[in-house]
This record gives sequence, C-alpha cells and structure tokens, in this order.
Amino acid sequence: MLQSVSTRPHTRDELSAAVGDAAELDATLAELARVRAIGELDAPEVPQPKIIPLAPFPLTTMVLNVTNQCNLSCEYCYEYGEDKIVDTENGKQPKFMSEETARQSVDFMLRESGSNKVAHVTFFGGETLLNFPVLKKTIAYARARGAELGKEVDFSLTTNATLLKPDIIEFLADERVGVTISIDGPKDVQDKFRVFHNGTGSYDIVAPKIKELLKRHRSRPIGARVTLTSGTMDVKRIYQHLTEEIGFWEVGFAPVTTSPNRKHAISESGYDEMLGQFRDLAYDFLEASVANRHHGFSNVKETIEELHKGVSKAFPCGAGLGLLGVATDGDVALCHRFAGSDSHKFGTVRDGIDRDAQHAFLQAHHIANKTDCSVCWARPLCSGGCYHEAHTRYGETTHPNLHYCDWIRGWTDVCLRIYGELSERNPGFLTQFDRDEAEAEKVS
Repeated sequence: MLQSVSTRPHTRDELSAAVGDAAELDATLAELARVRAIGELDAPEVPQPKIIPLAPFPLTTMVLNVTNQCNLSCEYCYEYGEDKIVDTENGKQPKFMSEETARQSVDFMLRESGSNKVAHVTFFGGETLLNFPVLKKTIAYARARGAELGKEVDFSLTTNATLLKPDIIEFLADERVGVTISIDGPKDVQDKFRVFHNGTGSYDIVAPKIKELLKRHRSRPIGARVTLTSGTMDVKRIYQHLTEEIGFWEVGFAPVTTSPNRKHAISESGYDEMLGQFRDLAYDFLEASVANRHHGFSNVKETIEELHKGVSKAFPCGAGLGLLGVATDGDVALCHRFAGSDSHKFGTVRDGIDRDAQHAFLQAHHIANKTDCSVCWARPLCSGGCYHEAHTRYGETTHPNLHYCDWIRGWTDVCLRIYGELSERNPGFLTQFDRDEAEAEKVS
C-alpha cells in the first residue's frame, strides 16, 4: 500500500489504471517517490544532505526597482501599507533611480551573469512607469553593453497600467519587453482595493489602456497578476473576465501577503475556499490541455512543469541565488520585496555581491533547518514558502509559512492528479517542458 498525496491511500491497481501500463507505472512511481510525493506509510525519515550551491554562481535575473513611489494607494500593498518593511517616503533611498545608478546596475548584472548567454532584467516599482525615461535609456544601454560582451539581454516589467500611453505602448512592443499587469479583476473587484490616493477606483482608467496594449503588443504573451484577499475570492469569475473580456493570455493568482489581523487577510476557511476554486479552474485547464486548447491559468501550469522536471528545492525560490533585487540607490537585496532593507542587503551594484552575506543567508535558510517541514511530503516544491511572507507573518525570513501548509499540500495534490491525467490522456502536452529545459540549457 502506498501513501499518496491524497487523504485516502490508493492501491497499485488504482494507480495503474490512472497512469497506464505496468512499465509506465513503475517509472511514474519511481519519479513520484524521488520527489517525495509518495512513500510508505510510517516510513522512517531519511536525512537529507544540506547542500549549498557553490559560489560564485551566476546571476540570472536582476529586478531593478527604478522607483519606490506609486500613483495608486492599494490598501493591501506590501510596500506602502501597514506591513511595509522599508520607509519609502522618508527613508534614505531616493524616490527614483538615477540614470547613472541604472547603468551601474546593468554593468553589475552583466558582470555577475558569468558565462550565461542571456541576462534577464525586470523593471519594478512602486509603479515602474513613473520612471519611464530612465527605463527607456537603460534598455538602450543594456542592449549595447550586452552586444559588446556577446550577451543577449531580456527585459520585462510589472505595471499597474495607469500610465500606459500610446508612445509607451509602442516602445514596449517595439523592444519586445515582457509585461505583467497587476490587476485584480472586474470593476467591482478591482476598485475594492486598487484605488488612487483620493480613493477613486482604477478600473475605468486601466481597462481601455490594457486593451490597447494587448492590441499592439503581440510579440510576447501579456499576463495578469491577481492579488486575492478575503473580499475578492471569486477566482473563476476573475479569470474569465481577464481572459475573455480583457484579453490576457495568462492569469496568475497569489494570496495577499499581510499580517493575519488585517481585514483583507485570508482566514483558514478562506484558504479552503481558495483551494476549491483553484481546483475547479485547474480541471478546466486539464480539459483544455487534453484537447490541445490554450488555457491561461498559470498557477497550475507552473506547478505541473516543476513536477515534470522533478524539481526538489532546498530553497523556495531564486531569491538570494540567481535572482537579486536592486534598490533605487543601487543597494543589492535578497529580492525586490526587500529592496532598500539594510537587514537583507547583499552588497551594492558598485562593489558587487557580498558573498559572505549571501553564503550566510543560504546556510540559515536551507530547508534542512526548517524542522516543521521535515515530515511534510510537499517540501520539495514548497521548501517552507516565500521569505517575504514569512517576514510579514512571523517576523523572520527563516520561519516556514505554517499558515498555508494545508493549502500548499492540497494544491500540490490537485496538480499531481492533473499531471497524472495529462500523462495518460495527452502526454504530448508535457513535451513542451522538455523543450523549455533544452532551450534554457542552450542559452545558459
């Protein structure tokens, strides 16, 4: 008998029926056991080696905070709300990154990217487009410097869409800049929290601008990033509006990062509700994928890709590893959410990465140190969860995010079932992840 990720044990015959013939089943079981998605009931814990990546390892993505200011006043915002880490109004960092600091950041990125053929720069804020002049000059400078060094530079940005003017849209399209729009859904949902400083909702401003962007910018898929709160939980309705009525290619959802006593915080029952809605949309994704139709629910696709590639993470994300954030003054941080925080500083773009600080961070945050995670079968994919979430909830980045353990196990269970059905009903769908990995190896 095997303990599956479900609450009910499944027999080998049941699993065989779901996956296929015996040989295929054996291979599938071996892979699931390797990523610790299944195992024997009451099996003793096997100690996992604590392996820290060799340094210096290349920087693959630099998140450039070109401004820490915003023209919206979203109540749940981690950067400006009650849970903020850095004072962006009266703190030491300038409100806007200078052109000189941006150039130094590009040089830093190209230098730290090592032998990688492609370097990724993501522009971030605040509201990124408030500093569009510097963003525009930085792209031109990075392309020129990259060409001199034989490297390609890929660009992306996140924006609230309020400043998407025709000339900016033309520039983003011509330069093939990847764009993610922060938007929460239909008008009543969007205007609940995503408001201007005078309290006016933003939907009527951003919706037509986004449609113009989608009409003009077709060289790369445009995605929406939705923040879910206790008061905005209608996942399928939000998804359908953003894809069918607005026209986004894909939509990703994330629960709000906030202290548990905020009114917009998601409760334990709220996580259960969110899981149910994610499950329903995930099965819509399954049926579309079986029929080789596009479905833009990026949460399930990303998890299935990790399952297919056999991901087993010692750290929850690339922060502090291949991804670093840069504050407006050029300080290098753990990630963009910690940009400007002295407690999470990893050097400067002028002096380079502080390898001692980086190594100490990785030593302290390895999954092997999180004893609460040691008996959890989902830890290879979760690894304790987001550092910023942990800091906000528990006051320290080393703490596992215990408040959503049941949620992440439930969601991983859903994705394993989706993956199993896809393996049987349309295995060709999964080959795209093999191609993606092969392409990544070519450019690294």
